[in-house]
Amino acid sequence: MNSLFNRRWFLQMSGSALAASALSGCRRGFADIQASPTTSPASSSGTLHVYTWSGYTDDQLLQNFEQATGIRVIADIFDSNETMLAKMQAGGGNTYSVIYPSDYMVQQMVELNMLSELDRSKLEHINTLQTKFQNPVYDSKNQHSIPAIWGTTGLVYNTKQVQPSITDWDDLWERKNDWKRRLTLFNDVREVMGATLRSMGKSYNTTDPLLIEAAYNQLVQLKPAIVNFTTDGWRDQVMTGDVLVAMAYSSDAIALMEENPDIAYTIPASGSSLWVDTMAIPRTAPNPEAAYAWINYVLNPQNLTGIVERLKFATSSKAATELLPAELRNNKNLYPPQNLLEKCEGIAPVDDKTAELYDRYWTRLTSV
Repeated sequence: MNSLFNRRWFLQMSGSALAASALSGCRRGFADIQASPTTSPASSSGTLHVYTWSGYTDDQLLQNFEQATGIRVIADIFDSNETMLAKMQAGGGNTYSVIYPSDYMVQQMVELNMLSELDRSKLEHINTLQTKFQNPVYDSKNQHSIPAIWGTTGLVYNTKQVQPSITDWDDLWERKNDWKRRLTLFNDVREVMGATLRSMGKSYNTTDPLLIEAAYNQLVQLKPAIVNFTTDGWRDQVMTGDVLVAMAYSSDAIALMEENPDIAYTIPASGSSLWVDTMAIPRTAPNPEAAYAWINYVLNPQNLTGIVERLKFATSSKAATELLPAELRNNKNLYPPQNLLEKCEGIAPVDDKTAELYDRYWTRLTSV
């Protein structure tokens, strides 16, 4: 996956409950790795279908997992939790044995009775999770999901093209005339509307119809600067200079910064979304045993450390984090300071009436 995206949840940090969103994530493409002959007992488990965000795996992970277990992996990607949910409701649950819903989507899918209750006796590394991830509010005691990856949503830009530096969401509106058709925002109603609400000093999760309408009107003012709404398609545009500023997940931004040192990432000073993407097993999973094998392999601290070093995302595993090189552990884009995290919140589910209102304004915004 080329990123982490559409995600959210509530973190217990320094005694404060922080709502952290989705993990929504959002990445690099997946490869369909063909199975090779193996004598592993797990070879009888056949093929594992995984549905995830881009940027959460690479060829090396898929190949290493197959070599270790004999299980062939076919991984498909989605660009929003809502896309994933729609596909699962349309029959995808009969295909996928591991999915990566973000925190708020876990809660929604549990309410829809779509996720299996996890058998903790089959989870080998559950105790390696950081304390704040062991009993999240979106899924008590991780009964249906394992927090895998977390991060922030912010703004990425080229420092040679965009000066002065971007510091907050307000910059988008204050400098919109300088960025006509050079700005991209996520294809994600709650991330975009939430960021706009935050720029107004309001919560990502407001249910006030007047505030939601006000956020829509704010975005209408910004529309001339927006070239498109995309969760994953902004990377090449930023690298070529066609896009000056892009909404981005922290993991994607960090990967891009490694390719080009002129690229910078800003977590808006007024706060942003804090998301968690999880691993879960659908109730209709065709290969649950292979799903447990995948979760255990990915959470193994030694395996996970290598994955994090390659893909540059923040992990929920305390053991793996302690094994990371100092430059990653101390990277403030990857692991932001506590005072900034306290200004962030997660994207939480809203009632059906409010969700329909968000969607109605979103359709109006993106269709003109």
